[in-house]
Amino acid sequence: LQAVRTEILELEEEKRCISETVRTLVLFRLQLPEYTQALQKGRDIRNRLNQLYLRDTELEQEHYSHSLRLPNNTHPDVPVGDESQARVVELVGKKAEFDFKPRGHVELGEALGLIRQRHLSHVSGHRSYYLRGAGAKLQIALQNFALDTLQRRGFVPMVVPDMLKAVVFEGCGMQPNAHLSQVYSLDPARFPDLNLAGTGEVGVAGYFMDHAVNWKDLPVRTVCSSTCYRAETDTGRETWGLYRVHHFNKVEMFGVTANETGQESSQLLEEFVSLQKEMLSALELHYRVLDMPTEELGLPAYRKYDIEAWMPGRNSYGEVSSASNCTDYQSRRLNILYEREDGSLQYAHTVNATACAIPRMIISILETHQTKNGTVCVPQALQPYLGLEVIEQPKHTPLKYIGPNQHSRPPRPGPNPR
Repeated sequence: LQAVRTEILELEEEKRCISETVRTLVLFRLQLPEYTQALQKGRDIRNRLNQLYLRDTELEQEHYSHSLRLPNNTHPDVPVGDESQARVVELVGKKAEFDFKPRGHVELGEALGLIRQRHLSHVSGHRSYYLRGAGAKLQIALQNFALDTLQRRGFVPMVVPDMLKAVVFEGCGMQPNAHLSQVYSLDPARFPDLNLAGTGEVGVAGYFMDHAVNWKDLPVRTVCSSTCYRAETDTGRETWGLYRVHHFNKVEMFGVTANETGQESSQLLEEFVSLQKEMLSALELHYRVLDMPTEELGLPAYRKYDIEAWMPGRNSYGEVSSASNCTDYQSRRLNILYEREDGSLQYAHTVNATACAIPRMIISILETHQTKNGTVCVPQALQPYLGLEVIEQPKHTPLKYIGPNQHSRPPRPGPNPR
């Protein structure tokens, strides 16, 4: 690419010199052999330049596609290797103990009328779900609990678009058009270059794209609640339950900070993790904080912490949040800068973190706070938002399924008499 661009510059300069020579000869009405030679030389250069311009465009596209796959640098303390090399930084709380066999969240949710996943293949496909009654109220309560907690700490709330262009995804380090991408793309015939966001991070990053933040406003702490859409192409994992679904609501933190000492974004990352821990502890959950290894960072993260909550029904830890320091990886791609007091511009650093991934938080709460009689005790911090101390069985009678895919269907009503 550099060789092609060097030749283009040389030929453009030669073309400029030839044009001046031809203008001089025309001005003095001189029909010399040099005039004919200059005209021919000019035609040859134009033809060569047309070839080089085309090649430059091809190489630029190839170079761009390769550069999109380049990852960020990694923090020197990050563990090297795959997921098995994750380092446990902290264990908080204790595992819930029961004098009975704990149920899973789907069994609990169905018995309490909170969750429906059955008989949806012909309605919304696999990996979808309904929340109803206290289940829907639980989602709203968790959302408002997280938003209130963060707004009290100076976070600015934001509503973001769910549909964004590919350049924003690419700037964030995601590839919507890659093979087995988790990004849903809209019909290109009707909505060219629009994709559904899998996290609020993309929408907030798009807000700051091509803008400079004033020095006095740094660091900017933003929180948004949005619906997230993920294709979840690995259909063999977590096919049942709320752990891995195609759509869910999530409250997301996003920070833009300076890069003067190189430590500002690391400090903001620690602050975000501290807030995550505060909210999980307030919900009376047992969890562990993991320093994620190199192969789990993805493209944009310089360092990433995951938090896994204990889920008794699964008898395992499950990821409920993550926090990433992306340094200037996203800001250079998206042109996010900050303006110093002297007016000069500098690329910012960005940090993002999950405040509340609602379906997985519902799993943790239902399974951790379940009782022997099948009810669920509501954590005290959530009671003002939910308006309940205990989630009990609903008074309504569950719907009776009469649709397709059953051995014996009840007879259909006859036509109305006319």
